[in-house]
Amino acid sequence: MNKAELCEALSRELRSSKAGAERALNAVLANIGQGLRRTGEVALVGFGTFRVCAVRSRSVVNPRTGARTRTKAGKTVRFRVGKGLRGSV
Repeated sequence: MNKAELCEALSRELRSSKAGAERALNAVLANIGQGLRRTGEVALVGFGTFRVCAVRSRSVVNPRTGARTRTKAGKTVRFRVGKGLRGSV
């Protein structure tokens, strides 16, 4: 399911317009991003937990040229599935 399909399903469930469902979905996604920036973790009980994790610098090889380079250290978002979602799959 992609974002457009999710918006369509939301509009049917909420009995609203697709534009309204898209605004609601965008608001939820924006608030998840804000929560990750603010606290580093967003937990949705029964669905899962989004958490910001550090990624170390590492050595990689360019497969075309064989040249070795290092990637930058940074951050990424990890998702851990909750019991409710795990049980429904």
